[in-house]
Amino acid sequence: MLRLHDHRTGQVQEIPPYALSVHVHTGSERALVTADLLRRVAERARRRAILTRSEQVRPHVEFGELSLPEVEVADPETLPDDAVWVGSEAVLGHRCLTVPPERYEWAKLVESASVDPLCVRLAILRERYSEPDMMDGDLVVVAGRDLAHWREAVAEWATQPGRPMDRAYAAEAEAALWDDLDSPTALSVLDQLIADPGVEPGAKLETAIHLDLVLGLDLVADIGRA
Repeated sequence: MLRLHDHRTGQVQEIPPYALSVHVHTGSERALVTADLLRRVAERARRRAILTRSEQVRPHVEFGELSLPEVEVADPETLPDDAVWVGSEAVLGHRCLTVPPERYEWAKLVESASVDPLCVRLAILRERYSEPDMMDGDLVVVAGRDLAHWREAVAEWATQPGRPMDRAYAAEAEAALWDDLDSPTALSVLDQLIADPGVEPGAKLETAIHLDLVLGLDLVADIGRA
């Protein structure tokens, strides 16, 4: 069952099993990635997820597959009472995922240094969405190295015989994401999968692809490029 923090009670609580309306009401990169991750997790939990944005959220940000030009601009007053708001401030009467303000201008880094936006996404996912932003440009460099390593591993696995997904690793990572979007733990599970000599390459490939549909890191980017 999907569980999210509710600022109204101060508790992490189960979300009832119905469609989920996710509204982005701030344009920070961390909030955008959080909203996108929530949408993906909800859809993996077999719920229809509706993603909307406020007028003030800038329309051209591409972190993962969160493409805001295609996301409906909604009047907050028309949203259902059970909508989940994602932003830097809590909204009276609504469940909110409060993302602390960024201290680093990620968009400018991407624009000025030709940094892969997915490296920024990975760096953001390595922190819990509710924790203070402690990231800097060096962590994006580290994320870039890790992402390149993972993609290289996935490309190598793709040359090996196919095998069914490793359900134990998949379930462990999904359980973390279901528990208030614990992406750092899910990413550590991915690291464990890569390093585990007891899992055959074909199974690693299927498991990584399965998890990447939620993480949104394009881990298959290097398949066939060798």
